[in-house]
Amino acid sequence: QVQLVESGGGLVQAGGSLRLSCAASGRTFRNYAMGWFRQAPGKERQFVAAIRWSGGTTYYADSVKGRFTISRGNAKNTVYLQMNSLKPEDTAVYYCAAAGRNAGDWVNVSYEYDYWGQGTQVTVSS
Repeated sequence: QVQLVESGGGLVQAGGSLRLSCAASGRTFRNYAMGWFRQAPGKERQFVAAIRWSGGTTYYADSVKGRFTISRGNAKNTVYLQMNSLKPEDTAVYYCAAAGRNAGDWVNVSYEYDYWGQGTQVTVSS
């Protein structure tokens, strides 16, 4: 059974940085796509970034390009989201997700993902 466990959220001032981690277990993720989404109160879940586990191709939402970096650590089966230059509008619950096929143009679509973590809160104060 696939499990995704996020960590690393917290409270940070605008301009600061956080690194989120997603520990994945339950199978081999070599041919998976891993994504990060976020959801602010009263808003729909929004795509943030994704990575093709095999090969490392990355995808980003325009709103985070140049500020966020997604990466994976093969040895630890973990996906990271390094978030720099944080803004108050980045405040949300951040979710890790896994899809059982290689990443492609569909990565920004939440219903394409098969597994989800429980989420971690990120709050950016102004």
